[in-house]
Amino acid sequence: MAPGEVDSPYSYVALGDSISIDEYAGGPGRGGASLLARNQDDDFPHWRGRDLRAVDRGLRYHLLAGDGGTIRTVLEAQLPRLESSGVRPSVVTLTVGGNDLLAVYGDTGQARQIVRSVGVRVGEILGRIRRLMRASDDPVVVGTVYDPSDGSGDTGRVGLPPWTDVVDVLAELNAGLRAAADEYGARIAEIHDQFLGHGLRAGDPAQSDPRPADRNLWYCRVIEPNAWGADAVRASFWHALHCR
Repeated sequence: MAPGEVDSPYSYVALGDSISIDEYAGGPGRGGASLLARNQDDDFPHWRGRDLRAVDRGLRYHLLAGDGGTIRTVLEAQLPRLESSGVRPSVVTLTVGGNDLLAVYGDTGQARQIVRSVGVRVGEILGRIRRLMRASDDPVVVGTVYDPSDGSGDTGRVGLPPWTDVVDVLAELNAGLRAAADEYGARIAEIHDQFLGHGLRAGDPAQSDPRPADRNLWYCRVIEPNAWGADAVRASFWHALHCR
C-alpha cells in the first residue's frame, strides 16, 4: 500500500446543491452525480462503461447533496454527516454557491460580499474534505455555477426580476470557486461553460419537464438541470477527473 493510503472501500461522495441531485433529472439514479457513479445506459449508451462503477465494481456511492444546498448547509449539515460516518472517500464532488447568490438576488453590493465569503468558505470545506480522503492525492472536484440566460442577463425571460449586474456577479462567483479549488489542490468541473447555449438560446429554461423532447435544452424550473443537463454535469465531472 502506498504512503498515505487507507485500506477502505472505493467510495464516491457528492456534496452541495441541486446541480448534483436526482430529483429534477427524473428520479433516483438520474442526476449528474448519480450518472458519474453509474451510467444510465439506455439514455446515454455512449457513456456505457465510463462511470465510477467501471473503475471499481465495489463502488459505494453517497449522495449527500440536497435541494437548496448552500455553503452553510454543506459546512453545518453535509460535512458533519460525512465526518461522523467513517467513510473515507476516494472521489468527492462539490457543487455550491448558486443558492447563496440567489438569496441576495438583485442586490449587487450584498452579492459581492457573498461572493467573497463563498471563496473563503469553500476553502474551509475543501480543507475539511482533504483530511477525510482515503489517499492524499485522491481527487476532489468543484463545479462552477451555470447561467440559464446563456450570458444574456435577460432575467425577465426566465421569470426573474431584472438585475443588470447578474452576469458579472456570477462570473466573479465562478472565479472565486476556481481560485479556491486551485489553492486547495481540487479540480474544476466547468459546468458553467458546458451549459452555455443550452438555456435561453435553446428554449424555455422555466419548463418543468425533466425529459423534454429537445435534448438541447438542459434546464427545468429555471435553475435546475433536467435529465439532459444532468448528463452535462456528469460530463463536466468526468472531464475534470480524466483530462488534466
